[in-house]
Amino acid sequence: MGSSPSGQVPPGPDSLGPGLPGQHGTTLEDTDEIPEPQDVHALTGVSYIRSIITVVILSYINLTNYMDRFTAAGRWGGVRFIRPLEGKVSIIRILFAASYMLCSLAFGYVGDRWNRKNIMCAGISFWSIMILCSSFIPNDYFLPLLLIKGLIGAAEASFSTIAPSIIADLFVADQRSRMLAIFYFVVPVGCGLGYIIGSKVTSAAGGDWHWAFRVTPGMGLLAVLLMVFFLKEPPRGATDKKKKIYLPSANSWMSDVKKLFRNPSFMFSTLGVTAVTFVVSAIGLWCPSFLGRARNILYEKEPCQTAVCAIDDSLIFGAITVFSGILGVVAGVEISKRYKKVNPRADPIVCACGMLMSAPFLFLALIFGNISLGATYVFIFIAGTLLALNWAIVTTILLHVVPTTRRATAQSMQITVSNLLGVAGSPCLIGLVSHFYILIFIWHTV
Repeated sequence: MGSSPSGQVPPGPDSLGPGLPGQHGTTLEDTDEIPEPQDVHALTGVSYIRSIITVVILSYINLTNYMDRFTAAGRWGGVRFIRPLEGKVSIIRILFAASYMLCSLAFGYVGDRWNRKNIMCAGISFWSIMILCSSFIPNDYFLPLLLIKGLIGAAEASFSTIAPSIIADLFVADQRSRMLAIFYFVVPVGCGLGYIIGSKVTSAAGGDWHWAFRVTPGMGLLAVLLMVFFLKEPPRGATDKKKKIYLPSANSWMSDVKKLFRNPSFMFSTLGVTAVTFVVSAIGLWCPSFLGRARNILYEKEPCQTAVCAIDDSLIFGAITVFSGILGVVAGVEISKRYKKVNPRADPIVCACGMLMSAPFLFLALIFGNISLGATYVFIFIAGTLLALNWAIVTTILLHVVPTTRRATAQSMQITVSNLLGVAGSPCLIGLVSHFYILIFIWHTV
């Protein structure tokens, strides 16, 4: 909700809703009173040390989550030159994204109303069991693997939709931004470790990819134990009530969705997140394949057709993902924090600049693919750093412009749109374009 002059009644739940500073109103942080950190912890009943432990646990789970997502890309990176496998990879990604997308809507609804800790514990337990089950499926049984990957996507939604709202209820202002930066700081680390673990474990197991999926289930079950014994859920909106913000009561799901659609800052930031997700998903799935093909062209090698291929490109790309992501997340938060002192609309500006500036470097990476692998790696690193500027800031924007009682629903809507048009759409679209150009090439050479 937009802030009101002192002494006036704040707008009701049917008003336009909060927005970014300037054109569409003020953020939830722009209120008369921002509580001190010690006041926040008194309001939530969670000590500062316990709050930090909560962020560490949630970040560890986020790390495990992204390690599992990109383990498949790492272990398939060496054999992705085989065309039938490329189609199966795309189908798995689409089904995973579809189940993740649909279930995030359900978890967004219950996450704004039920005990968030219990929901996450149940979801992560089921997620860990399903990943372990997927590691025992024989190579020829593609449909059972497809089903289990869909269930894994559904279970992951229970965590990704809810976790940021818990961090938002434990911290305010700059502390909240820093803690969210830590939470998203582990995303590139998890992605990179996924590539590395997938390729290394598969290679060490003599090409048996099943062993690559037996690493993260144990980490997931450990995460459940840590949550049960050390994570304490804060009350919803305690800090916002202290800041005298009008907090709408939990309404029906459709009522919350309608109000979010009338929140322009949320809608535009969701479209921006979708654009970033589209690019990152395509890069994450197909870049190791692109690098491997570029290596074959430069060094005149035949495409690998065996069970175990060279994994150098997956390892290098994993390392690039880790370091560029870390640099980008930290830089994005710090640049936004400093620029906000002179421009209150710093968050969306930094996100937009990072996205726009990454485009020419991605284009140069494609151009230099058959000229210099070293230059290609450098351009991918720069582009990855610029894209990572968005990761922590976009969640900060959502938490600033959406009331506490609708944050899980807003997170689920953002996940739904970005998965529908990004995670599910971009790998398939890039694969189709690739096949189209290959057909054109074959037609011209015959």
